[in-house]
Amino acid sequence: MAAGAMGKAYDATWGRFFASFYDRALKASEEHGLGDMRRALLSEARGRVVEIGAGTGVNLDLYSDGIEDLTLVEPDPHMGAKLRERLTGHSGPARLVTAPAEALPFPDDTFDTAVATLVLCTVPDPVAAIAELARVLKPDGRLLFIEHVRAADPGTARWQDRLEKPWRFMADGCHCNRDTEANLRASSFQVDSVEHGVLPKSPAIVRPLIRGTAILTA
Repeated sequence: MAAGAMGKAYDATWGRFFASFYDRALKASEEHGLGDMRRALLSEARGRVVEIGAGTGVNLDLYSDGIEDLTLVEPDPHMGAKLRERLTGHSGPARLVTAPAEALPFPDDTFDTAVATLVLCTVPDPVAAIAELARVLKPDGRLLFIEHVRAADPGTARWQDRLEKPWRFMADGCHCNRDTEANLRASSFQVDSVEHGVLPKSPAIVRPLIRGTAILTA
């Protein structure tokens, strides 16, 4: 087998394994505050909603009755398989679309609300993904986000830089040192509110957390 083919086979095997234990890996974080953060944030979703990097569907049952429909975007086939299992037992207006966040297959001005939770750390091009969310949102549409980010503390940030490559390998593409808040502020979104906190029960290099909302400006 050629080296490239071996690498692809290994990536597929690891991706399948990572998807299988993802929910268990986050279980302690969810139980010690992350789940409450998700629920509070998603209570603000309204109208037509798109969620990028929906993963295994952990947010699925946390949306309120205030939404019109829910489009879950997930490019990874292994995560998508877990999400499809969740969707079979879900009665709400939700559908799965397989696509990358950087190339959303929707017309301009389609959605009222966009959601990104623990995903902008992993997408290959976060700037392009944020631009795509701006494109598919209606004017004055809102982006709801929870993301672990680059630490403000220089010492922790240096460790994030040192460990970025091994962490990215272990966490299936997650970059522990991304400055997502800066990316959002440099985009066509206006950051309406942002709260800095910590990702509970997590390694120090992914503990710095932001959560909040951004509004699409004209």
